[in-house]
Amino acid sequence: MSAREFNFDGLVGPSHNYAGLSFGNVASFSNVKSASNPREAALQGLAKMRELAARGFAQAVMPPQARPNFRLLRRIGFTGTDADVLARAYRESPVILACAYSASPMWTANAATVSPSADTFDARAHFTAANLNNKLHRSEEHLQSTRTLRALFADERHFAVHEALPPTSAFGDEGAANHTRFSATHGGKGVEFFTYGRVEFDPSAPAPKKYPARQTLEASQAIARLHGLDSARTVFASQNPDVIDQGVFHNDVIAVGNGNVLFYHEQAFHDEGAVLNALRNALAGVETELTAIRVDTQVVPVGDAVASYLFNSQLLTKPDGTMALVIPQECQENRAVARYLEELVASGGPVDELIHFDLRQSMRNGGGPACLRLRVALTEAEAQAMHQGVIMTDALYDTLVAWVGKYYRDHLEPKDLADPQLALECSAALEELSRILGLPGLYDLT
Repeated sequence: MSAREFNFDGLVGPSHNYAGLSFGNVASFSNVKSASNPREAALQGLAKMRELAARGFAQAVMPPQARPNFRLLRRIGFTGTDADVLARAYRESPVILACAYSASPMWTANAATVSPSADTFDARAHFTAANLNNKLHRSEEHLQSTRTLRALFADERHFAVHEALPPTSAFGDEGAANHTRFSATHGGKGVEFFTYGRVEFDPSAPAPKKYPARQTLEASQAIARLHGLDSARTVFASQNPDVIDQGVFHNDVIAVGNGNVLFYHEQAFHDEGAVLNALRNALAGVETELTAIRVDTQVVPVGDAVASYLFNSQLLTKPDGTMALVIPQECQENRAVARYLEELVASGGPVDELIHFDLRQSMRNGGGPACLRLRVALTEAEAQAMHQGVIMTDALYDTLVAWVGKYYRDHLEPKDLADPQLALECSAALEELSRILGLPGLYDLT
């Protein structure tokens, strides 16, 4: 059955700020407490969406989440009016206030894991919201993620949206950032590839020593069961713990896949040979041959890959069947990476075009092109059944640009999070956004 892959890009929220909350994410940690520009961040993301839509890729918008998270602040003892809550939280624990204001839901690769209907037991597209329980500022995102997914994919004849896994360390789940799908076509049967950083119930399994491993094998296995995946077409692979300790907090910082292509760094996996063999054997079952593009350490060191986000790119199949690599501007500013990419495009392999975007506001907070999007392969019937108001068009782009200009600040510092007016601005912005997207009741703003 024919299908298209939709990229649901996260719309950057009006509270976009640099709080350095994500230990293990080098870019996030290195820009802590610097001033951000929410307006520029949102416009950079929208420009990427519009350009890819104009090129013929299926593109949609994932709405931001409500911020600040007053529910979190009140649950931990901050009381009084909203203004009182903000003032006291800023005075007593500005880090927790920053958690309540985090704009991290913009990185929708962490919103959920998605299995298209061609792979599942009941021929429906399945979604499981990620619990993101490794970080306080992300640990409640699954509540709104589930609500949003159920609003976008409400027709239960075509879609199943599961609750997040139990919020314990055994089921640490970071969503599609540690999941890739390989297939001959988006509509054909595929191989689902889960990567994990540690095994909760096997202390002898490889694990990083410096930074936390956020995804467990147990979580990946649970999602495969929930989605009803065929075990013969499901592969689980351990990340290399050494690269996690070099800032590779998700697999999508060191590898990306699309179609039958795996683009990866030689240090990405704990056992590279075993991973490639498992993928080749599984793909043979769907009559597809793996094309592996390996980047050697001597050509691009891990540090350069992380700094440039070379692998946090989007690998997209163009209408003519060739592939384009969507990269951040930083890739062209890193000498080793720029040289490698020039050779890659000239090599005659599947990747014959580079599309680059200025995403510096997102990059400074630790997220590149791949972080910003959730991949959802949909048949024609499924695409018609999903909510249409989020599909990127020229008209929607123009409306959202005007909306950003109306509500978003162009300068935000940590001290501004204590300003009650910012909370009012965020609430008003999301009320209007829900009308723009045709999603009444999307937010609980009470």
